[in-house]
Amino acid sequence: MTAGIRQLLTLAWPIVLARSAQAAIGFADAAMIAHLGEESLAATTTGSLNTFGLTILPMGIVFIVQSFAAQLVGQRDIGGARRYAWYGLILAAIAQVIAILAIPLVGLTIAQSSFAPNVQALMTTYISIRLFGLGAAVATEALANWYGGLGDTRLSLLANVTAMVTNVGLNWVLIYGHFGLPALGVAGSAIASVIATWLGLLVVAVVFARGYMPGAVVPTVDGPVAVDPGPLRRAEFTRMLRFGLPNGLNWFLEFSAFLVFVNVIFADLGTLAVAALMIVLQVNSISFMPAFGLSSAGAILVGQAIGADKHDLVPAIVRRTGLVAASWQGLVGVAYFTLPVPIMAMFTESDEAASELARLGAVLLAISAAWQLFDAAVITISEALRAAGDTAWVLWARVGLAWVVWLPLSLWVVHGQGAGPPAATACMLVYFVTLTVAVAWRFRSGAWRRIDLTGTRSPA
Repeated sequence: MTAGIRQLLTLAWPIVLARSAQAAIGFADAAMIAHLGEESLAATTTGSLNTFGLTILPMGIVFIVQSFAAQLVGQRDIGGARRYAWYGLILAAIAQVIAILAIPLVGLTIAQSSFAPNVQALMTTYISIRLFGLGAAVATEALANWYGGLGDTRLSLLANVTAMVTNVGLNWVLIYGHFGLPALGVAGSAIASVIATWLGLLVVAVVFARGYMPGAVVPTVDGPVAVDPGPLRRAEFTRMLRFGLPNGLNWFLEFSAFLVFVNVIFADLGTLAVAALMIVLQVNSISFMPAFGLSSAGAILVGQAIGADKHDLVPAIVRRTGLVAASWQGLVGVAYFTLPVPIMAMFTESDEAASELARLGAVLLAISAAWQLFDAAVITISEALRAAGDTAWVLWARVGLAWVVWLPLSLWVVHGQGAGPPAATACMLVYFVTLTVAVAWRFRSGAWRRIDLTGTRSPA
């Protein structure tokens, strides 16, 4: 193993496990709620997806905290990096207030969807409860990304494992009703997620409040190091929003396109089709989350290299990261293609309706195997561009292709051609292929080399 891959994996393994823990939460929610029936499964999985769609804008913005932290570490300005952690927390607090104020609008919005009335009612309850944990999720990502930029990715793992263990345990208690508590079903799953999210934040927030700094930060930089954070600065908060907002809008608008795909296009194909697609996406998170963790680790190395004015090291970092991510997703893709039926059987019972769900899900899962390598390339390159501060261009590329290529193609296939769930799912492959070409071209153009994220090229 080369030194570069060893360094990548050292940073990546806590992130990979942390993202896998997040995937395990969704996986466990779907598996534990599936026993309550098709409507509960569709409401919980789709409600979770819609909640994430509301969280994704502020979460995408605070991801830029990692880019600032990594580049400022490369510039030997540790104190300046710490201020950006506070900017992320401030944004999380604002997001939580907005989320609570938006709860009365949830039912009105869900009522406009094509879901069955029972699914709408269950989903409204689920999302309304989950919004009480939105700010905690954003704050956890802000602190985890800040520590990640400094080179310590273990705290993200600690927070997410805490949330995972709490969530699964409380699911068992609240969904089914144990220890004398009533069986709350879908609402119990939502309550468990909110409590788990806040507890995960508490773990990393206590560490941050006590002033912990990774021991490896100062010894790994050369020359004088600025460690005093000084007062918070409005201009820096604005700068975080300037580069972070495109990243957040990128995630939000691309995910909004995905929600239209699920809630409008796929919903017209029936509850069975939606439930099958939601299971497939939960299974796909097993391949996506570790690859995203690897790409985030690569982005840390990219940011630190750029901060140290070593831009020529970046292409090699991206190649190594892409190779490892593609190896993982390719391996999982083979499993999806060769073993779709046994995988889907884990989410269904033995009755006739469940068998139909498993059969359809197996077809969709096999189709998803085709986009695994393209997904790995997109994640790796997009994260590297984000680390460099090239967030505006990625915004236009991803959102443009989602709304101009993917959604119109899906509408034409389903409503114009009368095709079913497999053909609609295949449209996602077209999106991944075109997006891979776009981000690869942008990275090869070298435009990211001219971006000054932190506002100064000189060391602090």
